[in-house]
Amino acid sequence: MVIKNGHRPATRTLPALKSTLAVLLASAALAACGDSPETTTPTAADVAPAAEVAPAVASEVADTVTESEKANALYDRFFEESIARSPETLSYLGRKERADEWDDRSDAAAEANLELSKSQLAELKELDRSKLDAPTALSYDLLKQSLEEDIADHKWRLYNYPVNQMFGTHSSVVSLLINQHRIGSVKDAENYVARLNGIAPLFDQLITNIEARTAANIVPPKFVFPHVIRDSQNIIKGAPFDDGEPSTLLADFTSKLDALASKDGTELSDEKKASLLTAASEAMKTSVKPAYEKLVAHLTELETKATTDDGIWKWKDGDTFYNVALKRTTTTDMTADEIHQIGLSEVARIHDEMRAIKDKVKFDGDLKAFMQFMRDDEQFYYGNDQAGKDRYLAEATALIEDMKGKLDGMFITKPKADLNVKAVEAFREQSAGKAFYQRPSEDGSRPGLYYANLYDMKAMPTYQMEALAYHEGIPGHHMQLAIQQELQGVPMFRKFGGYTAYTEGWGLYSEYLPKEFGAYADPYSDFGRLAMELWRACRLVVDTGIHAKKWTREEGIAYYTDNTPNAVSDGVKMVERHIVMPSQATAYKIGMMKILQLRNEAKEALGDKFDIRGFHDEILKYGALPLNVVEQKVDAWVAAQQS
Repeated sequence: MVIKNGHRPATRTLPALKSTLAVLLASAALAACGDSPETTTPTAADVAPAAEVAPAVASEVADTVTESEKANALYDRFFEESIARSPETLSYLGRKERADEWDDRSDAAAEANLELSKSQLAELKELDRSKLDAPTALSYDLLKQSLEEDIADHKWRLYNYPVNQMFGTHSSVVSLLINQHRIGSVKDAENYVARLNGIAPLFDQLITNIEARTAANIVPPKFVFPHVIRDSQNIIKGAPFDDGEPSTLLADFTSKLDALASKDGTELSDEKKASLLTAASEAMKTSVKPAYEKLVAHLTELETKATTDDGIWKWKDGDTFYNVALKRTTTTDMTADEIHQIGLSEVARIHDEMRAIKDKVKFDGDLKAFMQFMRDDEQFYYGNDQAGKDRYLAEATALIEDMKGKLDGMFITKPKADLNVKAVEAFREQSAGKAFYQRPSEDGSRPGLYYANLYDMKAMPTYQMEALAYHEGIPGHHMQLAIQQELQGVPMFRKFGGYTAYTEGWGLYSEYLPKEFGAYADPYSDFGRLAMELWRACRLVVDTGIHAKKWTREEGIAYYTDNTPNAVSDGVKMVERHIVMPSQATAYKIGMMKILQLRNEAKEALGDKFDIRGFHDEILKYGALPLNVVEQKVDAWVAAQQS
């Protein structure tokens, strides 16, 4: 189990969504696991008083406990070994160790990670799985599959674009410093400066990695370069890089020092504060600025070699890689053709539901005209000024606060961590997606964050506000990921790992769920919900279209424009995301459909005994799982309710 930079077939990033840190656990399709506690048939030994248990049975129970305790200690040691190799992951988890360093992105580090996975797998196999209790056996199976995939996927380590418009070192270092590098002491501030000084050697590694991919003919398509070059140049605008207003980095460091200085009993003197600001400014001028200028120069030259071929079919063995990526992402064995056809079918179904809403609001025209109306009419958009953006944030916050009051009717377990709504920062808003979620810190000191991208308010129609808030916040990603992180008696790798189909399937299911509890009362908002689901159905079509059927970028954009009410800019961003994150966007609809299928089957089997709260608890209480394992757990839950 290793922490890897860049995308691999099974990427589910730590929920900054979408940072360059790969998930702690690979997405994996699992073989059947052992019986869950709910379905284990009690034996005489289980119900007998302890003193009456036969010596042989008592010894067997003791062995089971001992082996399970040994296994869980091993799982947590593996987790600590892995995150200790990643200073950035430590910061994402809210820890302070190695907070003056960046991850090692060298190929030597990748080889060392491979050896770590091999040694951990060998040690894991020394356990006697037959002596593990059911929860520990489940963890064993998940971890074993993860390590096996870490090893198998090493061959694909170059099959990604280390910098692109969605993620990359050029943006992740700044995002980490602003959002994860807390300053609660002078030492924290000194570590921040050390990280600034470390950006130059880090970017040397980055350029070496880009060159390795170039040698393998893995070069981003032309559209990627202007995004990355612009974003990189934006980071080194403003003081101390020039005579303008404070840059994003300097403003962040200054505000954090101001907050530290205002704390009661602060250790930060005026003299020390001035010294730290001077050191940070010097690091920005001598490390940060040259690093970004060198990267921009390299990318500007590489852009001349780029083509407009977009799908990964253009890479050597690209078709094989895409099949692996689909398997990791969906945790199924579905082929690209099967996923493509599911997408086409779902698009047709959702179009029919949209026509019903069109008729309900008495719109005069066909569905395409109604979509154009929803896309263009000014009543559905707030102003592209600060007042409009503030209004959007306030209403999104109100939606989440209102949903908090409805959770008791939907869930047994609720997260302890709080959730805040925040606009995407200026330095990355032009390239970032329209919305994403960042999980709370491990210790709970940093709340979960729902990010809304308000750069272009024409891309944020009010009729989609509800669905976005529910997906990214409550009852969506915050509900699932915060609960997972707060689980007791679960190994750390399961608290912080993930399976894209499970996590994003839950997010999309969470857009639908509030409708059953009074949300989407406005038919236009309900249309917005359908529009969001339609968007995910289209993703099945376009992702497979680009990477398996050799669609062009323009064909993908046209499909979104012709079939959805979204802004053209949404289609452009989505297609460009498909291109640099192959398979990832297929997870949402596949995962949602599985959760709905299991829910419908459970409801049919249980009738009046079906409890939506119990069903949701069964889905969430283990943390993220492959979809086939989710099905096993729900089937066992249904059987337990029937007994």
